[in-house]
Amino acid sequence: MTDAAPLFLMAPLTQGRNGDFRPGRQPWNCIEDLRVIARRRIPRALFDYIDRGSYDELTWNRNRDDLRKLQLRQRVMVDVSNLSVATTVLGEPWAMPLGLAPTGLTGFFHRDGEIEAARAARAAGVPFTLSTMSICSIEDVRAAVEGSFWFQLYLMRDRGFNEALIARAREASCPALMLTLDLPLQALRRRDPKNGLSVPPRLTPANALEILLRPRWLASVLLGKRRTLGNLAAFFPDRGIGELSEWVGEQFDPSISWKDVAWVRERWPGKLIVKGILDAEDARLARSHGVDAIVVSNHGGRQLDGATSTIAALPHVVDAVAGGCEVLLDGGITSGQDVLKALALGARACLIGKAFLYGLAANGGDGVSLALQIIRKELEISMALCGESDVRSAGPHLLVH
Repeated sequence: MTDAAPLFLMAPLTQGRNGDFRPGRQPWNCIEDLRVIARRRIPRALFDYIDRGSYDELTWNRNRDDLRKLQLRQRVMVDVSNLSVATTVLGEPWAMPLGLAPTGLTGFFHRDGEIEAARAARAAGVPFTLSTMSICSIEDVRAAVEGSFWFQLYLMRDRGFNEALIARAREASCPALMLTLDLPLQALRRRDPKNGLSVPPRLTPANALEILLRPRWLASVLLGKRRTLGNLAAFFPDRGIGELSEWVGEQFDPSISWKDVAWVRERWPGKLIVKGILDAEDARLARSHGVDAIVVSNHGGRQLDGATSTIAALPHVVDAVAGGCEVLLDGGITSGQDVLKALALGARACLIGKAFLYGLAANGGDGVSLALQIIRKELEISMALCGESDVRSAGPHLLVH
């Protein structure tokens, strides 16, 4: 993964009349533009699944609002002609400090969504993380994508299933395993039952109309080859998608503890990342269990409502680990300015979920590529206007205190 010429020298990215991204009269140059297109392209149940949070969405709003409150420090008359956003994370070179977070059901937003997103990430020189709850399986992505990708794991009651997934991730040469910690029980995302979101979808007159009004999506996804939870289907080949969904609902384990992180560490020889840390004490415990990186995350505001934002928690986690492991951040990251603010507060890099899913829903892999280009371009311009030429030197000096 190598750096490229600064994108701030490029012309605006555009979208043609048919919705494909190409030179045209109308520029599409922010993640919100992709969000608007995605809202038109996919049924409401899926869009709300990407777009919103749990309960009253207090945490979801804090992720966004606390990032907006931070002010960048403008500097002038600084030579930024040799600007670089390349960095190194967990010993791997990244073209910019941004990766694709694990997102469940990605293949429902566009046909072969996980494969499309992984290819776009590879082309951009950044990592893609495949979710346990993906539509395309580990083996599907491995066969279709050159290079490596990360894998995300949920700890289930059935530890045999976990051991099998770890073995499959090793067989696929995944260099890093991301263990999600903040889902011992699933929170209520109130929009999902109202919209009839389930696996398989629960048809109501309202969501049936939503589907019928989107024939392009219907033909692409529902009539495509992959329409089940791929990683589970490989383990339970005789079960239908409804049975697999019921099994998942019974498998989230409220008894998990740090001894289970140690259990995973014993079985995983590569880089181990834990995701879902907001508290300094939890960060110290994670470091003591030999993890290589922590993702400061509140599940995108989709689990504990009323929790702190990730950007507010970030400095406390960074101080707690004291350089003992690397710190990444997700939650609310939708622009290059957001990335720069997180780096200024000590994050090594950021992960995006909904930002790339908007692009995927809007235009498949090309939409993911566009989302990554947009954020990179914003990051480069923001660095230049802050007088910072090397992203690896980002620190508190970039913020107004």
